[in-house]
Amino acid sequence: MSVFDKAKAKAEQLLGRAEELYGQSHGDAAATLDGEARRLEGEAEEETAARDQAAEEARRSGDDGLAGAR
Repeated sequence: MSVFDKAKAKAEQLLGRAEELYGQSHGDAAATLDGEARRLEGEAEEETAARDQAAEEARRSGDDGLAGAR
């Protein structure tokens, strides 16, 4: 995942949290739910990117995950 993609995922989280807080403070259930969904989507993108990056690094180093089992 590129730096741009990481920044985009973090921005989605922040914007979602802002929308969620707006909805809570104004009694707008739709905004609260939309914000929560946006925040969770950003978190999921970030976690997926971290998992993909770890897998790529393991592939590059030749680590098959069984080093301790041998």
